[in-house]
Amino acid sequence: MAEGSIFKRCACRDANGKKLGNACPHLRRAGGSWSPTHGRWGYQLELPPTAAGDRRQLRRITFDSRDEAAKDLDKANELLALAGDDAALGIEIADLLKAVKSGSPLPDRDMVAKRVRAGLPATVAMTLAEYLPQWLDSRRTIEPGTVRAYESHIRVHLVPHLGGIPLEKLRVEHIEAMFTAIADRNTAIEIARQSNDPEVRAAVRGARTTGPATMQRIRATLRKALNDAIRKSNNRLIDFNPAAHVELPSGARPKARVWTDKAVQHWRATGERPSAVMVWTPQQAGEFLDYAEDHDIVLYPLYVLILHRGLRRGEAVGLPDAAVDLDNALVTISQQMATLGYRPMVKNVKTESGNRVVSLDSFTLAALHAYHARRARWQLVGGAAWPDTGFFFVQPGGQPWHPETVTGRFERLVRDAGLPPIRLHDLRHCAATFLKAAGADLKDVQELLGHSSITITGDTYTSVIAELEVERAKAEAAAALVPRRRQRAA
Repeated sequence: MAEGSIFKRCACRDANGKKLGNACPHLRRAGGSWSPTHGRWGYQLELPPTAAGDRRQLRRITFDSRDEAAKDLDKANELLALAGDDAALGIEIADLLKAVKSGSPLPDRDMVAKRVRAGLPATVAMTLAEYLPQWLDSRRTIEPGTVRAYESHIRVHLVPHLGGIPLEKLRVEHIEAMFTAIADRNTAIEIARQSNDPEVRAAVRGARTTGPATMQRIRATLRKALNDAIRKSNNRLIDFNPAAHVELPSGARPKARVWTDKAVQHWRATGERPSAVMVWTPQQAGEFLDYAEDHDIVLYPLYVLILHRGLRRGEAVGLPDAAVDLDNALVTISQQMATLGYRPMVKNVKTESGNRVVSLDSFTLAALHAYHARRARWQLVGGAAWPDTGFFFVQPGGQPWHPETVTGRFERLVRDAGLPPIRLHDLRHCAATFLKAAGADLKDVQELLGHSSITITGDTYTSVIAELEVERAKAEAAAALVPRRRQRAA
């Protein structure tokens, strides 16, 4: 294939309106050299024929100097060279060159090369809407719950806001604009909820705001997807990850707070909770267990285990029968009952720190012994039809519990008992708080809960301990060291 030829042309016409082309007398000086002020430089390049076999050329006459025309011709040849012996790819690249408007720059050679190496069409830039689903489909080794979270982030946020942007053109500003739009949507929902117009309030009924922690997770999904686009050694699609350079409000975990008398009074008057994570006082926790024992004896032992030993819901519901050693008062935590959508599924605990052995106190042990005897009676009544599921906590008919059923019955018990609301997961926070109040250090609490880092434990529970006033004696002793002329009554 020819390497192309460079020429100079002008737009001058003769008396009949015909273009003079290179015959224009003004194109050259008297000595034969090219005029520096008249005409434009251009080049002509033979391209691979169309798919139908038609011959075609690339002609570009937009340059102020011969050097500029030569450089652009070199770029065109470099792009065509990417096809090598691949005739179909040569046609694609030729189509790409022919599509460039007059005066516009040719496509970046490296960008097209990345697309060619990745097996993507050379003529169309891959958008986020195309890349993200392909990326998710390629993730074969991640947990189903993680896949579900990624899919939700992509479907609800990333594609609607960023889907039309070519992957290689995505910038920090685009991502920041997405999060600004999400924040604006949050504000609009909150304003509508406070409206005096019932139709306005109804318009956002069921609408969910996107909190700082969720925004952090959305960014993490995009950052991971773009990192994978960079890391593909042979099919590297981009060189820069803009998601890594976007700053968002902290998604720090909310502090656990105690349902003190004052907090309960405020909640009863306004319906407002001091924090998303609330903890009962020991008195309130005792009232709940008493009420649960009287009104839901079937699930009562499960709630006792969570409240006193800090198991997660999935760890308690998915507890294997073989993991409960009542003779030695030990429970081994190695698996959990999770949900994918609404479908329950058993899987291992997430981290090595979550794989742990928990000692049982005498109160919890007594409750589990009583439950174990009751379960034996259920099995006796059920006979051969009673299923052996391998789970410790089961329904009277022998079937395992659905995690959502356990949560629903807990919330109903709390409501019927007239107690300030907490989540089922907050029973775990109660266990940690009461253990620390009884004199355990944060390391003990971390090991009980299976936290991967003591920082998580400290960040979550420090303020709770202060609220329960278990450090009051230490605080009084420290204050007494400061001499004053007169003592003020408390």
